[in-house]
Amino acid sequence: MRVLSVIPPMTQLNTPYPSTAYLTGFLRSRGVDAVQEDLALGLVLRLFSRDGLLAIRERIHALPMRQRTPPVQAFDRDFARYLATIDPAVAFLQGRDPSIGHRIGGRHFLPEGRRFAALDAYIDPEGGDPLAWAFGALGVQDRARHFATLYLNDIADVLRDAVDPRFEFVRYAESLAQSQASFDPLARALAAPLNLVDSTLRELTLAAVARHAPRLVLVSAPFPGNVYGAFRIAQAIRQHDPSIVTVLGGGFVNTELRELSEPRVFDYFDYVTLDDGERPLLALLEHLAGKRPQDRLVRTFVRAAAGVRYIDAGHPDDGDIAFAEAGTPTWDGLPLDRYLSVLDMLNPMHRLWSDGRWNKLTVAHGCYWKKCSFCDVSLDYIARYDAVVATTLVDRIEAVIAETGQTGFHFVDEAAPPKALKALAVELQKRNRAISWWGNIRFEKSFTPELCAQLADSGCIAVSGGLEVASDRLLKLMQKGVSVEQVARVTHAFADAGILVHAYLMYGFPTQTVQDTVDALEYVRQLFAAGCIQSGFFHRFACTVHSPVGQHPQRYGITLKPLPPVSFAKNDIGFVDATGVDHAALGIALNKALYNYMHGLGLDQDVRSWFAGRVPRTRVPRHFMARALE
Repeated sequence: MRVLSVIPPMTQLNTPYPSTAYLTGFLRSRGVDAVQEDLALGLVLRLFSRDGLLAIRERIHALPMRQRTPPVQAFDRDFARYLATIDPAVAFLQGRDPSIGHRIGGRHFLPEGRRFAALDAYIDPEGGDPLAWAFGALGVQDRARHFATLYLNDIADVLRDAVDPRFEFVRYAESLAQSQASFDPLARALAAPLNLVDSTLRELTLAAVARHAPRLVLVSAPFPGNVYGAFRIAQAIRQHDPSIVTVLGGGFVNTELRELSEPRVFDYFDYVTLDDGERPLLALLEHLAGKRPQDRLVRTFVRAAAGVRYIDAGHPDDGDIAFAEAGTPTWDGLPLDRYLSVLDMLNPMHRLWSDGRWNKLTVAHGCYWKKCSFCDVSLDYIARYDAVVATTLVDRIEAVIAETGQTGFHFVDEAAPPKALKALAVELQKRNRAISWWGNIRFEKSFTPELCAQLADSGCIAVSGGLEVASDRLLKLMQKGVSVEQVARVTHAFADAGILVHAYLMYGFPTQTVQDTVDALEYVRQLFAAGCIQSGFFHRFACTVHSPVGQHPQRYGITLKPLPPVSFAKNDIGFVDATGVDHAALGIALNKALYNYMHGLGLDQDVRSWFAGRVPRTRVPRHFMARALE
């Protein structure tokens, strides 16, 4: 039986999401005929092409004039230039035509819409190049990549205004799925007539089915922004050939569909599986081959006479596949030379998420800490920690390099263990293997200056970790296992080793006061000013039903709001915090300040000025760094 794994829109443009690579590699290691397709990339490349732009303009001309927004009208007026430049711009971002970068970088080649207006914020008072601070005199390729990215974003705005208001390069139509207690919004969207995006995705899906002739199709939905596309893919397959078995899995399912009771899901999918897919898929393949009864399936939802039935056999032979036995992921079948390296933000650390083709691997399964109170620590992908020895990990790295020809790796663990990273560094150096790598960590004391230097020597170029808040009280409440001063010392050690640092930040945690938030921004300012971090992002705290906060709200001084009846997705849950702080207003200031800090601006400004008119008077935040770095 041939198994086809697909990546639905939208994930990212620069590199394939690793779920299908892991599943395809594992299934092949077990003798299964497995193939894969990235329908997300295929959709973008089809829409952002000459034929795609012609189709978009056709939809524009069918709109009444009153519905044509200014970006749509500007696109229509300058359509000849867009048509002439779309294929060269895409080829440039794919690395297939670097010489066109000289024309793109000159700003006389690409038509410029409203996304280019942000460039006007950079002004050289002496009348020189306003972007010299970012690209210098010779940064032709990066300059052109940034302009080409703005150009694609302009076209995406047009596509959103004229064709599909839900379209995004990431988070596509995510409101239809994220914490949606009812399937109704998604059902209405799926019942609507196909628009250009839908029909293009349908064509790509059926072409993949014709090319591979699968009998089983696995659709991985890691995020809410993949769900609408996943259901459209399944809808097309079922209408085309109902005998093809379709299965839905992935991070969204594992997090939000654990209490699924909506039978309409099975109008599109035959099976829905939870947690790591390897064991449920082996059981399902045996069932489809007539070697296992249905009631012996593993962590699988099926349609039943009464609605939906969840089956988990719990047989001793049906335990999870050990991480060491999961095999090496393979990218065979994915068009690695067709991904687009885009440059959205002029920040050396932030660009790593969208620029470059990274081989995504995990150092270990799960999280070795698994205590943070805001995290879904009760779920398998975090709770079940399972590591491999460094020799196995480097064997996988070398196999991936041999297959892809590329030596860049992004370790996508929740938090890579320091001991495992040290062992990895030793093994890489032992084999004299040169790679570049980056990944997620915890800012814990194990990352000494000596270890950071060793990791840099092994190829580490960047790390990202949770700073969260500048309050030891809140860090203790979060059970982060770190202190404010410790984070300063660790980030300083990484920076001294030449490793870029990104900080995940949080606001709105239970009992967090306005002063706590102002202090947090001051701490972040000091970290930027000291060169300890180069990038960051403030996330608004969301209470989830799988986290310690959601499961024990009384410990955190909050009251949960009642949920509506849930038959589909269940994750975020509202709460009441007695502090009564308007965190939404604070978030505007935090993100504005952080954006400036990442561009080297405003670092000598009193952080309270960012909150002007939004918060009550607060005291002057204290200076954290001097004591931390003594």
